Amino acid sequence: MTENSQAQPAANPELPTQYAPAEVEGKLYERWVERGYFEADEKSDKPPYTIVIPPPNVTGSLHLGHAFEHTIIDALTRRKRMQGYETLWQPGMDHAGIATQNVVERELGKEGKSRHDLGREAFVERVWQWKEESGGQISGQMRRLGDGVAWSRERFTMDEGLSEAVQTIFKRLFDDGLIYRAERIINWCPRCLTAISDIEVEYQDDDGELVSIKYGDGDETLVVATTRAETMLGDTAVAVHPDDERYAHLVGRRIKLPLTDRTIPVVADTHVDPEFGTGAVKVTPAHDPNDFEIGRRHDLPNITVMDERAVITVPGPFQGLDRYEARSTIVAALRADGRIVAEKRPYVHSVGHCSRCKTTVEPRLSLQWWVKVAPLAKEAGDAVRDGRVTIHPKEMEPRYFGWVDNLNDWCISRQLWWGHRIPVWHGPDGETVCVGPDEEPPTGEGWHQDTDVLDTWFSSGLWPFSTLGWPEQTPSLEKFYPNSVLVTGYDILFFWVARMMMFGLYAMDGTPPFHTIALHGMVRDQFGKKMSKSYGNAVNPLDWMDTYGSDAVRFTLARGANPGVDVPIGEDWVQGSRNFANKIWNATRFAMMNGATVEGPLPDASQMSATDRWILSRLNETVAQVDALYEDYQFAKLSDALFHFAWDEVFDWYVELSKTTFFAGGEQAKVSGRVLGEVLDVTLRLLHPIVPFVTETLWTTLTGKESVVVADWPADSGFRDEAAEREIEHLQQVVTEVRRFRADQGLQSGQKVPGRLDLSATPLAAHEAAIRQVLRLHAAGDDFHATATLPVAGATVELDLSGTIDVKAERKRLTKDRDAAEKEKQQAVAKLGNEAFLAKAPDNVVDKIRGRLSKAEADIERITAQLAALPES
Repeated sequence: MTENSQAQPAANPELPTQYAPAEVEGKLYERWVERGYFEADEKSDKPPYTIVIPPPNVTGSLHLGHAFEHTIIDALTRRKRMQGYETLWQPGMDHAGIATQNVVERELGKEGKSRHDLGREAFVERVWQWKEESGGQISGQMRRLGDGVAWSRERFTMDEGLSEAVQTIFKRLFDDGLIYRAERIINWCPRCLTAISDIEVEYQDDDGELVSIKYGDGDETLVVATTRAETMLGDTAVAVHPDDERYAHLVGRRIKLPLTDRTIPVVADTHVDPEFGTGAVKVTPAHDPNDFEIGRRHDLPNITVMDERAVITVPGPFQGLDRYEARSTIVAALRADGRIVAEKRPYVHSVGHCSRCKTTVEPRLSLQWWVKVAPLAKEAGDAVRDGRVTIHPKEMEPRYFGWVDNLNDWCISRQLWWGHRIPVWHGPDGETVCVGPDEEPPTGEGWHQDTDVLDTWFSSGLWPFSTLGWPEQTPSLEKFYPNSVLVTGYDILFFWVARMMMFGLYAMDGTPPFHTIALHGMVRDQFGKKMSKSYGNAVNPLDWMDTYGSDAVRFTLARGANPGVDVPIGEDWVQGSRNFANKIWNATRFAMMNGATVEGPLPDASQMSATDRWILSRLNETVAQVDALYEDYQFAKLSDALFHFAWDEVFDWYVELSKTTFFAGGEQAKVSGRVLGEVLDVTLRLLHPIVPFVTETLWTTLTGKESVVVADWPADSGFRDEAAEREIEHLQQVVTEVRRFRADQGLQSGQKVPGRLDLSATPLAAHEAAIRQVLRLHAAGDDFHATATLPVAGATVELDLSGTIDVKAERKRLTKDRDAAEKEKQQAVAKLGNEAFLAKAPDNVVDKIRGRLSKAEADIERITAQLAALPES
């Protein structure tokens, strides 16, 4: 029998020999939900801790970015629950107006129908039907990930309560003069036939054409350049800078607009950059936001030349042409007329596309509903400036202020059928009546409700308080508002976050919707590239969960979560996290088989070995470190701290160093077993918020208690033993150096060799058995012959390697390696001694050579020591 087999009791039947996530995770999650661990009680006297889920679109499924964000939120809420807070993680989904309407319209298209065939009411009913059938996918994925949300409180941005909230705040804003209707330039999608928000526009570099066109004749000639020649049909001026002497004689005069029978004025405007191009720009107020502003300043007419499908409407030869057909036809006509001065193809420039259907967006003058944001935005900025709201990391504050301090009025109307319909009725004589939720709309001939719906961000901007029952003053609203923290990506800081700030402060009498805004980055692939289906690098998190387990995916994401910084992730990192979960499982199982227990009080320090006192000291330091990092939202650092403490210090050092104690049995084994049980108990609780499934299984088996979900969060007991820490650090130095030597000699990690230890000059005499155990050294017999002598950190270790290595071959290999290092050193010294080289070479090149010299010198020293330690051949 081996030492291990003699010492180990029968395996605990409750812990299988291998961890199988697929057999554990689903059952555990349903048990948590059934027991109500994630529900929140507004009647509780516990302090509240509230986080809302950034509501995913009902159309979609969770991508890796969602999994990343949910992991962070779940870790925060699980920890706070363990700390004794009444924790609410509010779940729900967004109705995603344009995305959902597109999905259902595509389904209708397969039947050969359009929404117009059904009519508005029947189409909306069809969307609700689709939502009921398809909207559960996200919930299932959240359960797979382990999201500890309060499912009984799940909300939808178009449910009855949230619809009342939308109508209420619209009415209040309207009555306060903060909502109005006006013609402005908006982003228009000719495919979706609606205005879209800035966040729904994706910019990419497209190949286009830049044509320079001559306007006017003779002395009244100007050359303008454009990538959208078709819009010239709507030009109502040419603008130049007021100080540009080249065109001073033309300002105020009218010139001929090519291909038309119109003349247009030349105006002076400071928006024009005289250094760019010819210094003259065409002005099309109805089809360009900058031109619209120029037009307002100079009282220019707005001529719309395209309909909602981007088809030319101007009477004449181009009428009825699609914008791209019109572009090429107009350029050909200008060329034939001698008006083209220059043409550049391809001309790469940034073009906006609809994020839903990828159609090129058309800036278009349109009658829309707007929110006057200036007073609301000021409040949103002040709340951060005066400290009511903290942005984390602080480096993101300037981006926030740069946005809210310069906000333009917000276009809130969408030309869709799916969404919150604008609660305004129009009368036969131009009357406008806004109707609140408790008011009856006007009736009679000629009265009709506005056909537009509200931007999705309008309803999601109410999310932190509408989900709690507002406008009713509910117990939930009183208990859980404001939210403790908002966890979201920096990419929607300007859109969702700013809108929640504006609406929360407005609706809740100056109380902001959350105390802290914790911003994270975007998930990217291992090369730092954005994940996208079009790039072929998008990952379905469920695939990784199926293969490696949810804990592995969560831990990988948490280890990459530095505040406000993008997160690169690759499958090999998930494999590493799976290995960590397995390590936790195997080491805990081994420890429990060898006496680890939580029964009874922790022994007095005087009864403990230095190894026991060391691990407890390190445990408390880790608790304090993890707590501080949680408060600073430093998930990458706290995950790394937990990884190295659990794997390195607990499993690779403490468990290994304690094996001789466990094998020997007796009172000291009981003491160490209780210490190990304590360490495992605390470590599993520290790990639980990030890797909930494996820790739940292990902790409940170890402790026999109900669930780690509702266990107490570990507290730093204050126990520190610096002397024990120094002692074990000394031991680690000895072991590490000998292990390195063994590896250099090609010995297998588990291969035993005879060894003699002299620890008399160190405080490590009591650890000789443990050192022998971890170094795989058996006692020196009568035939012991020291073939290698290692002076290490005050200790002397003699090894008998005869018969374990080919000394002659090893000496030859090491000599060859040292010769190569000597050659590398000589080359580096020669370059660094060359003044001409140093004068010309960049600093980074010189630094690289210095690094090569340093490495070569270290290699020479190391190899020389290895050669000296080898026996004579």
